[in-house]
Amino acid sequence: MSKSVAVIGAGIGGLAIAIRLSLKGYQVTIFEKNSYAGGKLNQIEKDGFRFDTGPSLLTLPESVIELFELAKKDYRDYLEFTKLSSTCKYFYSDGTEINAYSEPEKFAEEIAEKTSDKKSDVLMFLDSNKRKYQLTSEIFIFNSLHKIKNYFKKEVINGIINIKDVDVFRTMNQANSTLFHDKKTIQIFNRYATYNGSNPYKAPATLNIISHLEHNEGAYIAKGGMYSIIKSLLDLCNQLSIKIEYNSNIEEIVTKNNKVIGLKIDNKIKEFNTVVNNMDVINTYKKLLPNYKVPNYLTNQEGSSSALIFYWSINRNFPKLDLHNILFSDNYKKEFDYIFTEKEIYKDPTVYIYISSKYNKSDAPDGMENWFVMINTPYNEDQDWDKLIDQSRKNIIKKINSFLKVDIEQNIISEEILDPRSIETKTSSYRGSLYGNSSNSKFSAFLRHPNFSNKIKGLFFCGGSVHPGGGIPLALASAKIVSQMFDKNH
Repeated sequence: MSKSVAVIGAGIGGLAIAIRLSLKGYQVTIFEKNSYAGGKLNQIEKDGFRFDTGPSLLTLPESVIELFELAKKDYRDYLEFTKLSSTCKYFYSDGTEINAYSEPEKFAEEIAEKTSDKKSDVLMFLDSNKRKYQLTSEIFIFNSLHKIKNYFKKEVINGIINIKDVDVFRTMNQANSTLFHDKKTIQIFNRYATYNGSNPYKAPATLNIISHLEHNEGAYIAKGGMYSIIKSLLDLCNQLSIKIEYNSNIEEIVTKNNKVIGLKIDNKIKEFNTVVNNMDVINTYKKLLPNYKVPNYLTNQEGSSSALIFYWSINRNFPKLDLHNILFSDNYKKEFDYIFTEKEIYKDPTVYIYISSKYNKSDAPDGMENWFVMINTPYNEDQDWDKLIDQSRKNIIKKINSFLKVDIEQNIISEEILDPRSIETKTSSYRGSLYGNSSNSKFSAFLRHPNFSNKIKGLFFCGGSVHPGGGIPLALASAKIVSQMFDKNH
């Protein structure tokens, strides 16, 4: 096998697999269609304000740190993480405010004080989710589900034996409504389904492990913003002599006799017999593999949600708001029905406000703030997005005004917008879905595309649209899985 490898896409998964393979002795070239790296994990700089464009929170920072350790580098020379004392501040229309403290005891006390639920039940819930994570992480996150031999590992066998404790047969809402009685508590824990673009009224309760990661393990912010993670990985790529070719118009993954032989870029073929694809998997089949059909099990699944994001430069400070804030809808069930069934946006959406300048003061001028204002939306099915954006903006402003008792429109001095159409254009995410397919079925984990092609020799897949899923830690886990496959296949 040739020691030259092509990686398609300089998102975090593409950078991670490039680093891992370079350290194994491969000559790696990354081909990126944009003029910048990072994919969804990017930034906007405008008039003294800086905004992270995508992921705004990090769990499992060791998944990033490991890349530097493999290169025998001290990650602290590149990157600085801070563990958050509170992961989010939740606001309800009746005036209740709940701080989701990172420390489990303090968080449980806060819920007991602000709701009718018990501290002991919150602690029991988090402890149960810790056990779920211990049972499932080796099965669903850190190993391929598509290699039979992996099912004979001790950790995997233990997870299968204890499958009932994984809680795959109930939905998140069913599990959360059984233990908790207060709508506010249930809403907080149901929200974790949105972390991979899913519906808590359909997704399995297994996804409650996400709350374990935030509250038992901790949530982090990076100094300089989330984009500093990409900057640090680019520095490492440069030191490893990994070549990145920006503005690359990749037209096809060229194959012959079901083997990769190269990439067609700007009507020229560059020869490679190994390619790792970090682009959205459905769009890869549709755009880069003309001789291969998209697998039916991918197109038959429900896509994950997308997002409408406003990046607002705000001309004053709001001490009432924290780094991460949620203004909840009064009818959470209806909001998800609109997103996943009606493929529309509910008139009373849950609003997420991320203000990185609360931590990174340089992200906004003195006395001002940078607001990342997001609502969950359906993926793009040719809805009238201009109309939806206009109406949603009015509904968001009305909601913020109600919660903060201000006219926020008067404080917005500039605005940028990201919607499902521009998400697909900029990141190649199929129909603008943020996480590939959703987890709205108990079988979803087994129906994600594997990290290798079983039809094309020399083609591998990483990133958020394939196993194990979306989000920074899982995209990095996919790169690790592919790297391990190279150990066994090359």
